[in-house]
Amino acid sequence: MIYDYSVKDQNGQMVSLDAYKGRVLIVVNTATQCGFTPQYPGLQALYAKYHDQGLDILDFPCDQFGHQAPGSDEDIHSFCTGRFGVTFPQFSKIDVNGEQADPLFVYLEGQKGFAGFTGEKAAFMEDFIAKKHPDYKETGDIKWNFTKFLVNRDGEVVARYESTVEPEAMEDDIKALL
Repeated sequence: MIYDYSVKDQNGQMVSLDAYKGRVLIVVNTATQCGFTPQYPGLQALYAKYHDQGLDILDFPCDQFGHQAPGSDEDIHSFCTGRFGVTFPQFSKIDVNGEQADPLFVYLEGQKGFAGFTGEKAAFMEDFIAKKHPDYKETGDIKWNFTKFLVNRDGEVVARYESTVEPEAMEDDIKALL
């Protein structure tokens, strides 16, 4: 269960996800210099609209994809709050794949594997990822920045949205869980 995990916040302090019991969560790996970085305002809008009803967004910067999250945790936080007005919790930079993958993301990937890209940018991402990893469809690992996991109030992972899914497209699913 997601509540069994602890993660480092942006200040390096361990935080138990047990603190989010009873909340609906979006857990997302992000990057500040990615083509999907403009999803931050959509995430912030969801947070502002639904936080008081029980939604939290947990932002995990990740520099594994094209070195698109450079800088320190403080640099990333300053960028996100200054440029996009982000007020949802941001955590320490992590790896989401490989030997150094954060255990939380290993768990999330195990709960909801890759089901394909959708949306306007799906064809682009399929071609782009296939050039680097021809067998990408065969693994459940994170394919790129801004992969979003939706977790219900019981701590169960109920959906995975790839980077090509805009935050606004998740709204009906979020409302159903709230």
